[in-house]
Amino acid sequence: MNVAKTAALLHDIGKAVDHEVEGPHALIGAEIAKRLGRSPKIVHAIASHHNEEEPETVEAWIIQAADALSGGRPGVRRDSVQNYIKRLEALESVANSFEGVERSFAIQAGREVRMLVKPESVDDLGAMRLARDVAKRIEESLEYPGQIKVTVVRETRAVEYAK
Repeated sequence: MNVAKTAALLHDIGKAVDHEVEGPHALIGAEIAKRLGRSPKIVHAIASHHNEEEPETVEAWIIQAADALSGGRPGVRRDSVQNYIKRLEALESVANSFEGVERSFAIQAGREVRMLVKPESVDDLGAMRLARDVAKRIEESLEYPGQIKVTVVRETRAVEYAK
């Protein structure tokens, strides 16, 4: 239990220096915890709380879930609910403005946008280009704290029935 408590207390420590150090705050915080002599389990839980590393321990999953629940609350960043909703809608609007995007979802309190694309319109290479282009457009047109992860989901299904 001490691993989860310590990781929970330290998981956002990287935010204290992310304006001075390049990279996502989760990895910065993990490096700080490592330098402070924290256990590898604590370091891993901090590094994986935003999926910069794949969570591999129960404590890492706990920290990730708690952070998502906490960060997903409307108003957590001292915004009004209206501003919060406008920011999410603006993010989805940017994603939806690209050809081939069927639907988009702003998730993780606006820290990630996931786009579902039409597989017949966007090939695998196009999906990679789309992620890059959407990220660039977000950088150019929106103001936001931290970073926003852009994920493109391209799914092809083949269905057949045995009779």
